[in-house]
Amino acid sequence: MIGETTEYTMTVHGEQRHSIPDALHAAPGLFVYRMPDDQSINCPARWRIGHHGGLAIAEAMRREDALKGVEILVQSGIDWTQDTETIQAEVSNDTVYDLTSKLSWAWCEQPGSSYMPGDVTRNGTYTDADVEAAAAEFKADGLNALEVLTAMTHTVPWMGLDTEDFNEAHNRIAELADAA
Repeated sequence: MIGETTEYTMTVHGEQRHSIPDALHAAPGLFVYRMPDDQSINCPARWRIGHHGGLAIAEAMRREDALKGVEILVQSGIDWTQDTETIQAEVSNDTVYDLTSKLSWAWCEQPGSSYMPGDVTRNGTYTDADVEAAAAEFKADGLNALEVLTAMTHTVPWMGLDTEDFNEAHNRIAELADAA
């Protein structure tokens, strides 16, 4: 049912299937889910928009951006409840180009297009220890609140947080770092 959390089967590389226990059924035929930690470990964009057939349509750094991407896909007029082959046969290259462009305005990109060295699977999730470590680092560097904000937008795990969660983490870190 739309708006509910459900199990989703993700298809990787055309053959491998992985179960996602807590995917959001965001719209008819479309799901939003967080990539499992054992998948795409170098991809900081941990949120995916998936077709009910299992293939990923787009990736996003933040959950809220993935949901904006779903809105764009719904507005496209494509019936996403159809099977993958039917959609591919009916959708023109111009439509794909147009959707890709529109999705990029919502910070949604082609799956697998984001890369960072190392294991970045924790992007978008953090602990109190992460807050304390970041605050100590920023305090040692003598950063002010704006510099802390700028640094956080480009580093894991902070850059993957939705807006409210990011603001909360920034406020905690800036306070602990005595960043004015």
